[in-house]
Amino acid sequence: MVNRYCAFSENSKAMIQIELNGAAYEIEPNQNVEVLIEKLSLSGKAVAVAINRQIVPRSQWQQRQLQAADQVDVVRAIGGG
Repeated sequence: MVNRYCAFSENSKAMIQIELNGAAYEIEPNQNVEVLIEKLSLSGKAVAVAINRQIVPRSQWQQRQLQAADQVDVVRAIGGG
């Protein structure tokens, strides 16, 4: 009989899955919106974020933790004429 199990090393971290702009996206647990925006190379850019169809003001990005199965929409403003 074979005993099957999953073991994590001390350096590995379990990932959680969110939906980012309609596609599956894995992140480390306990990340906030600000970290996600940094990872997407969008820091300092004109972007809006909604989680589960609720707008998250930039002033709350550090406090808003991402949870498994969150539906995250990131929209970037593009100027034109």
